[in-house]
Amino acid sequence: MKELISIARRLATDHAGGAVLATLVTAVGSSYRRPGARLLLTVDGARLGSIRGGCLEEDVVARARAVAATGVPELVVYDTTTENDLVWGVGLGCHGVVQVLIEKLAARPGWAMALAENLAARRPTLLDATWQSKETGMLGTRLAANESPAPGTFRQAVRPPISLIVFGAGDDARPLVRAASDLGWWVIVADPRSAFAIPERFPGAERVICASADQLVGQINPEPDSCAVVMTHHYVHDVPILRALLPLPLAYVGLLGPRKRAERIVEDLRAAGSSVSADQLTRLHAPVGLDLGAETPEEVALAILSEMQAVLAGRDARPLRERVKPIHG
Repeated sequence: MKELISIARRLATDHAGGAVLATLVTAVGSSYRRPGARLLLTVDGARLGSIRGGCLEEDVVARARAVAATGVPELVVYDTTTENDLVWGVGLGCHGVVQVLIEKLAARPGWAMALAENLAARRPTLLDATWQSKETGMLGTRLAANESPAPGTFRQAVRPPISLIVFGAGDDARPLVRAASDLGWWVIVADPRSAFAIPERFPGAERVICASADQLVGQINPEPDSCAVVMTHHYVHDVPILRALLPLPLAYVGLLGPRKRAERIVEDLRAAGSSVSADQLTRLHAPVGLDLGAETPEEVALAILSEMQAVLAGRDARPLRERVKPIHG
């Protein structure tokens, strides 16, 4: 998602045109990247994104030069299913077949403009990449126009980035916000303490909010399926924040601190008249994060984001070597 956001923003401001876009449109068998992965090559030599984690990029770049010169799109098939594969002299051994559409783009293409605008407004966008057609002019990326895609079209629903709300602006929140931003997530930081809720402390955050603890959640009005983590380190702040968060249809709610502290907060909420259901407790991850042996703030951030990613993807976070099913569903 992050690479597509970067590509859309770059294209939306590209007044010169002439960039070449490579899109992975089909993948059969093993593939590091899945359909929808993209690589943008600009006229000034910049590269944004990746279609195969680097193992096909050099060949794609060479073909992109020809597409840039002719303006004619090209569909390239890469077959790495043979044993001891030595394609292009690098021994890929990926045992998969992928097809990549390479197209030259006009200045500020309409689909990129719409995508950038929708992402800023947190609206979904439906894209079509037509890779098979008798008419060459039909090949390429555009906004989806029909209810169902035509044969030879890869359709992608581009949703806004994951929304993460971090309640607590202490020093240990900074690596968490930074790492989430690096993932392309949309991050809000909220704290009742004005000395900590300073935008300059969190350059990767979309917003930094300061308000009383009992008003923070209401001011943010979290989107459904957002993730939230409470890490103010102050019991008197955590209680009203959790009181407001637990009834919301969030995908994930995490609470920093020991298990007994979380249990005490739940007991206090119930004693004060709040109804804390079993479903709400299922979504409450306390202590927050996976058991990675984390100690430093950076390691704790990794443990928290890893657990969030597993929950959002519906995975159990076991080692991949123990997974029986294919990695990609």
